[in-house]
Amino acid sequence: MPVKKGTKPIAQNKKARHDYFIEDTLECGIELFGTEVKSLRKGACNLKDSYAQVKNGELFIVGLHISPYEKGNIFNRDPFRTRRLLAHKSEIKRLAARSQQDGMSLIPLSLYLRDGRVKLELATAKGKKLYDKRHTIAARDAGREMERRMKEDRT
Repeated sequence: MPVKKGTKPIAQNKKARHDYFIEDTLECGIELFGTEVKSLRKGACNLKDSYAQVKNGELFIVGLHISPYEKGNIFNRDPFRTRRLLAHKSEIKRLAARSQQDGMSLIPLSLYLRDGRVKLELATAKGKKLYDKRHTIAARDAGREMERRMKEDRT
């Protein structure tokens, strides 16, 4: 069976860009079982409250919810189990050092299929304060208003 080429998005963590300043991103693989992959192909997952952490030189994602596959019966796993992320040792060391800095977190941004394999986009991020969120919203609204005015002027 030929492997489909290209990228197909599965899930996005839209709240992450609202709640955090994204510093750096990394694409990594994720260790899954067969029924979890089938469930992901249907898009049955939630990244909202998940985060990554480094333990004993390995990278893990905690809180990622992958719904059980309806035809998986006894082969289904716990939807909230901790899953290992696949990255090079040097990248894991760099992420561990970054996450130890004050206020930095490892946050998943998106989950997608690339050439038939499940990939996770992981970001080192710093939490936003309430006034930062308000500033971001105000800047976005101002940009929309300018686009609207420019569009009106053209017509």
